[in-house]
Amino acid sequence: MKYKCIIFDCDGVLVDSEKISSKVLVDMANALGATIDMEYAELNFTGKSLESVFLIIENLTGKKLPENHERDYRDQTFETFKSELQPIKGIHKLLDGISVPFCVASNGPVDKMLLNLSITNLLDKFENRIFSAYQIKRWKPDPELFLHAAKEMGFTPSECVVIEDSMAGIKAARKGGFDVFGFANKHNSEDFEKEGATVFYEMENLIELLNNN
Repeated sequence: MKYKCIIFDCDGVLVDSEKISSKVLVDMANALGATIDMEYAELNFTGKSLESVFLIIENLTGKKLPENHERDYRDQTFETFKSELQPIKGIHKLLDGISVPFCVASNGPVDKMLLNLSITNLLDKFENRIFSAYQIKRWKPDPELFLHAAKEMGFTPSECVVIEDSMAGIKAARKGGFDVFGFANKHNSEDFEKEGATVFYEMENLIELLNNN
């Protein structure tokens, strides 16, 4: 493997949280007058900062969100995570087979990552190597989060590879000068490739791809 460090996104790459978060967002948005579904959320919310998503919802409803909207969203998602959250299939085996340093860098807050990694028995693999956009106040697709993570890990962008599942994350990685592998589905694989990502569909296939690069 030519890479000396691997930077993982969290939601949708390590933990299968995207559908849970999106369902809460959709339900709360529709309660305020929006008319959206999960497909809309996948296309418009995935990988974006929560602030950006809330602005989209405000534009859809034509009104400001309640002051407690973010707190209610966090409370609802955290409670659902505790009972329903699962690790991404194959991620434990993948991490156990990696011989170079790795970390996680997410648009989400640290407390969310700590909760989700703990629930899915992944926390011990990432302790002291957890980087949040909330710590530096810069969110993907801004590349600064990945640049910050690489620097803290002691590597340059050219020595690292980023593992992402969203267009915002892939754009951030490419802008920062990183190689990036896109954990894709049939809806976004073509767009990922156009943005410069190497596409894969199963975590079981990623270690071979990494070792061949």
